[in-house]
Amino acid sequence: MGQHERRHGEFKVVGGKLVVADLSVVDGRLADVSVNGDFFLEPDEALQDINAALTGLEEDASPQQIAGAVRAGLADDVVLFGFSPEAIATAVRRALARATTWDDHVWEVIPPTVRPTVENLALDEVLAREVGAGRRRPALRLWDWDEPSVVIGSFQSLRNEVDAEGARRHGISVVRRVSGGGAMFMEAGNCITYSLYLPQTLVDGLSFSESYPFLDQWVMQAFQEMGLEAFYVPLNDIATEHGKIGGAAQKRFAGGGMVHHVTMSYDIDAQKMTEVLRIGREKLSDKGHRSAKKRVDPLRRQTGMARADVVDKLLEVFTGRYAAVPGAVGEDELAAARELVDTKFGTREWLTRVP
Repeated sequence: MGQHERRHGEFKVVGGKLVVADLSVVDGRLADVSVNGDFFLEPDEALQDINAALTGLEEDASPQQIAGAVRAGLADDVVLFGFSPEAIATAVRRALARATTWDDHVWEVIPPTVRPTVENLALDEVLAREVGAGRRRPALRLWDWDEPSVVIGSFQSLRNEVDAEGARRHGISVVRRVSGGGAMFMEAGNCITYSLYLPQTLVDGLSFSESYPFLDQWVMQAFQEMGLEAFYVPLNDIATEHGKIGGAAQKRFAGGGMVHHVTMSYDIDAQKMTEVLRIGREKLSDKGHRSAKKRVDPLRRQTGMARADVVDKLLEVFTGRYAAVPGAVGEDELAAARELVDTKFGTREWLTRVP
């Protein structure tokens, strides 16, 4: 791309407006900057202040530096509605090819294959790192498993989250994932779990809280087509007016790859869940419920659809929205995951790293 060639970047704020950045680069700095879009801005002349604040910035400025320059260039009484300095930074970074869009990538869909839960966890790390290294395409992978499990978050205390006697009584395996967040009670056929493996350039400039709904816009579209109006409850819960459906978690790896995974309740044995998970009073109080059984409202009841049909709808929407192609886990990736089970995810040391 020639140094003075006009560059164009766009970013649609989740729940907000479209922000566009048109600019040139001269001697490594931004020039002839024009920020535009269908947002609202008062007063009008603040748009010139935004363009002036961006002009002269180094082309390798970080998202934080770009947003900071915009913020510093605006008077205290300026009102931005439907966008933000951070949204401007993302549009600018996309114009500079520092940030990417969904359309910049060829996406794969990896259909569900029954695997041990611990192997599914290891694959999340392996595939995310492979995407970061540029050795595989970004992908959506649907999980499948046949043993009942509890998956606790990376930073949760094992003894505080899991009733060991209850887990033994119900034959439930307990494993720890690489991402943060809360415990997941996962019985075969009762949950729908998927993982997205993507380069961090896709969420460049987005805060963690912004990246969750951004990466799950396609899921909200699928729910809408199923007759549900779903939304995010910050930070990481997916819900409808009837109750919580599920939760998301992320892990960003050195090397540029990341995993965003979601577990949704299709059906649930609430009594068994409360016998296995130590769901604390503080957490229930924070969610506004007195009973753990009331916190989750499964998809089977909300949609009336078979689990396989819900999965098919998710795959249909993702494939159509992002022109995804069929994919698979490679033999070398599977071998790496199984080695990671032996050395990390399947070890007592990893499970009890927070006792």
